[in-house]
Amino acid sequence: MTKSELIDLISVKMPDLSKKDVAIAVNTVFDSMTEALVKQDRIEIRGFGSFRVKHRKSRDGRNPKTGEPVKVPNKRIPFFTVGKELRDKLNHGKLNGA
Repeated sequence: MTKSELIDLISVKMPDLSKKDVAIAVNTVFDSMTEALVKQDRIEIRGFGSFRVKHRKSRDGRNPKTGEPVKVPNKRIPFFTVGKELRDKLNHGKLNGA
């Protein structure tokens, strides 16, 4: 699902809101999540999962085309851990309202 598909779906489920207002709300949520991760904050959405930032140490790698050794710098990456409720729904195929 893309962000525009999400906006369309919410617009259909909430016809009282304009598509523009839904887009503003969705973008605000994503922007807030991005800002939290940049500040190294953990994000927890109960029943869905949590996001946090992991640190990867620098390491020696290889260029896959040439085989030449390359120094890969340390970096921060977003990491998602699925919540128990979502994991159960995925494994047992049960969705509320479906």
